[in-house]
Amino acid sequence: MAAESANPLLPKGHLLVIGAHAGDVENMAGAIVLKHVRNGCTATVVHMTLGEAGHPTLAPAVYAEQRRQEIAESGRLMGAKVIELPYRDGLLPVNDAVKFQVCDLIRQEKPDVILTHWKGSIHKDHTATYEIVQEAIFYAALPAIERELSAHRVRSVYYPENWEDMEGWRADLYLDVSDVWEEYLAVLRSHALMRGGVSSFRYLDYYDALGTMRGCLGGFRKAVALMAPTGSWVQRRAYLPAMHPS
Repeated sequence: MAAESANPLLPKGHLLVIGAHAGDVENMAGAIVLKHVRNGCTATVVHMTLGEAGHPTLAPAVYAEQRRQEIAESGRLMGAKVIELPYRDGLLPVNDAVKFQVCDLIRQEKPDVILTHWKGSIHKDHTATYEIVQEAIFYAALPAIERELSAHRVRSVYYPENWEDMEGWRADLYLDVSDVWEEYLAVLRSHALMRGGVSSFRYLDYYDALGTMRGCLGGFRKAVALMAPTGSWVQRRAYLPAMHPS
């Protein structure tokens, strides 16, 4: 650990990833979490719902328990703290109660960077998560909004690439995740949805191929792409800029 702390090229800080369903954090940000945790950061992942309504044959209560076990395992593989919120798949509410709950989580976890869904999604829970997180970041930063915990200002928010969130999304930042790619695939395989048999969508093939494509464009063997909240020139980095000591 001493050698890592002495290296000015290594990142530092806390990364918070908020996904609409179990599996969203893993597919869109699992490699980013692995890259940063393996190099000295801490990470927390939040699942707004378990995605329990998405199985073609299992009852939601049964599938919820399976998904609960899967997020525990994928969290272990990523080295991240896992938080599960109690909302129902497909029925994620967008109201002040939820926004303030996420505000409180931000004040509790004190992240430097938040990753979450882009608003241009084909799934209503993803769009809802985007809106909830934007408001929660605003509330969390304001000392005038008195809650149990004191205000915390997030340094930056990014929107990782998710196949369901591509309307208006653009690649502003390419991150080199070549060194954690096999670990990332193991994270995906810890979810039955990603392995196949639950959905006809080929999650594992898609994200593995996406890593190759983004690697070609970013100049790395394997890469992931993220959108910044405001337009900027395309950057190619080893770590998220807001997580770097410089």
